[in-house]
Amino acid sequence: MNVSSAKENILKKIRKALSESTPIPFPQSEGSHSVFQPSQQDLEIEFAEQFTKLLGKFIFCIDHHELAAQLNGLAGHQGWKKIICREEPLRALLKQEGFNSFSNAELGDCDAAITSCETLIARTGSIVMSTGGANPGGRTVSVYAPVHICIAYSDQLVYDIRDGLVALKEKYQQQLPSLITFATGPSRTADIEKTLVVGVHGPREVYLFLVDRR
Repeated sequence: MNVSSAKENILKKIRKALSESTPIPFPQSEGSHSVFQPSQQDLEIEFAEQFTKLLGKFIFCIDHHELAAQLNGLAGHQGWKKIICREEPLRALLKQEGFNSFSNAELGDCDAAITSCETLIARTGSIVMSTGGANPGGRTVSVYAPVHICIAYSDQLVYDIRDGLVALKEKYQQQLPSLITFATGPSRTADIEKTLVVGVHGPREVYLFLVDRR
């Protein structure tokens, strides 16, 4: 058989395959429904359990006043003097509630950085952030600061990643942010002699303050 005949036979097989529909081997995996079962407990509890398993530190606050009090206590206990927040609305809110420990330090020289977030994924304990909205620092603040403090609200909780992406699409419509990132606990790696090391290429600690907003 010459080369042209072999090529024609291959093309015939491809055309035949394209003209005939092939049954999906795992039809239950297709479609718009999540493959994970819905949580049987409150999303706040589900998120807290998953987040703390990943070495994250979870603090629940009933309102903004308690949030500021908890932040003041944490900063004093840890001895943080250089805390930055590049989101002006969040910075103004915390100042109004009595948290005034902000610094104008550079990102590489700070003790901790405070950010907001887009949503929280309860199933994986993940914080979803983006370059949209009031977050001019984008991803750099949460990555380069040694300690990342995220302020979130109970109505930002969703169960699965798909729910988080749907919420982002509804919020931004056709103007999706240029970067959407999922942070799941402090940075960690086991590449060094298979020993888990925390804080190698990102924050060594992540705090999530969840404010009740129903």
